[in-house]
Amino acid sequence: MTSAPPPATSGPAAAAALAVAERRAAVAEAGHTGDRATALAARSDPDPGVRATALGALRRLGTLSPADLLVALADPSPIVRRRAAEEVAADDPGPTVSLLGLLDDPDPTVIEVAAWGCGERTPPEPGAVAALTRLVDHDDALVREAAVASLGAIGDPAGLPAILAATRDRATVRRRAVIALAPFDGPEVDAALERATTDRDWQVRQAAEDLLS
Repeated sequence: MTSAPPPATSGPAAAAALAVAERRAAVAEAGHTGDRATALAARSDPDPGVRATALGALRRLGTLSPADLLVALADPSPIVRRRAAEEVAADDPGPTVSLLGLLDDPDPTVIEVAAWGCGERTPPEPGAVAALTRLVDHDDALVREAAVASLGAIGDPAGLPAILAATRDRATVRRRAVIALAPFDGPEVDAALERATTDRDWQVRQAAEDLLS
């Protein structure tokens, strides 16, 4: 079996990679030095990593606008869309910027971050609970976990059935679902927690015992 060739350390590809790394470093530094012009220019950089870094730099400078986020949320690269969702969650830009569209993104890593971000917004977006509930059946376990966590963070009773269903998912999702039951009460919640105290996963058991104590 032949092994893959090592990454190039010289030539056009290496030079291009170095140029991208230098631009990205310059943009990150701009966020710390007040260089707004560099950060703004990087929004249209051909490299998605640089564009994503520009969002963080602009937020640090206090000049990341809803318009910037709307463009980034529709970026062709999942790297940028994911970073945009993180920025929305970190510093809510208001109701003009929605994360709900990313809950149907073709990239599951984008959906995961957007689902998590939905639980960070106060107040939650209208329609967020219904959209997150649908994600509890997603093929990707990380997406399901993020959706369950956000349903718990929002605490809307409409999301409770999905959380209860998730207490029967794989261990990582079950753990998150048990924690997400914290804002809720009632016989169904009590029954789910009691069942979780005998779960084969010790972290699920511990989470349930903590809530029942």
